[in-house]
Amino acid sequence: MKTKRITADEIKQAAQLLLQGELIAFPTETVYGLGANALDEAAVKKVYAVKGRPSDNPLIVHVSSFDMVKKYVADFHPATQKLVNTFWPGPLTLIFKVNPGTFSKVVTGGLETVAFRMPNNATTLELIKQAGVPLVGPSANTSGKPSPTTAQHVFHDLQGKIAGIVDDGPTQIGVESTVLDLTAEDGFPVILRPGAVTQSALQKLIGQVSIDQHLLSEKEAPKAPGMKYKHYSPDVPVWIVEGDEQVFRQAINWAKANKQKIGLYANDDLTQRFTDEAKAVFSFGENKVEEATKLLFAGLRALDEQEIDLIFAQAFPEIGLGSAYMNRLKKAANQKVLKKDSIFE
Repeated sequence: MKTKRITADEIKQAAQLLLQGELIAFPTETVYGLGANALDEAAVKKVYAVKGRPSDNPLIVHVSSFDMVKKYVADFHPATQKLVNTFWPGPLTLIFKVNPGTFSKVVTGGLETVAFRMPNNATTLELIKQAGVPLVGPSANTSGKPSPTTAQHVFHDLQGKIAGIVDDGPTQIGVESTVLDLTAEDGFPVILRPGAVTQSALQKLIGQVSIDQHLLSEKEAPKAPGMKYKHYSPDVPVWIVEGDEQVFRQAINWAKANKQKIGLYANDDLTQRFTDEAKAVFSFGENKVEEATKLLFAGLRALDEQEIDLIFAQAFPEIGLGSAYMNRLKKAANQKVLKKDSIFE
């Protein structure tokens, strides 16, 4: 199969391909998604096959309006309208209990709930409108690897496996949406996956919102994507470095003593200081969590292509967007964190 690069003025053609059961990757403000008609079970099965995705991992359904969600959900949480009015379109996914028989178990992962999102990307919203159906849209990459934030990342993983990729340039946020479960028995919303819509922002709008801190093992079935203990991982092992320049110095000395070639994902200052000692560096620029988050997956992918033995990645405080950044980085690193004097003696 030849994978076609699709421009914004070819959206009608892309929509027709989706209705014919083909897979089309599409851009969002977070990462690129792998689109299929959410009402076509055979097409959705292709998504799992192409990604190598575990069958118990539910899919997020992408819509072009809240009215589209109302076709499949009867009862909404009291906070729903406030959330939709404030954060849609945008990087917030909402989990609802759907009407029985609405979606195939292939979409729901066997659950009675479905996660819905309205992405903040005009091209993709038009694609959904033209198709006239909701689209599943997991990240358009090989399952478990760093998510794609450019069309080229999608080509790297899926060229020859899908019909087309809608190219709209790099994504703006760089990590997947916040997933908010609105189906808890006690009625209080729960964040299952942190993202750009923070716990603080949600609480200011609707009151109490908790975060599910449980890390799923490989044997546990997730209620939302990205909840596995290890995820977003390049082939090269990743270690998180938590601390200042001195800790990076200790980490690099330890790696050199063990004859390990190092890749470094950090800010301008750190990459410049250690550029002669690391085999490869990727700087996200200023020491800001927004920049680190936007380029995280791109950085891990770029370093993974170098001849290195491990990647050291800079940590940030788990506050605001830092919670989303560290959530993805900890899973990429399989929870491995280097701190001052932790293993360097």
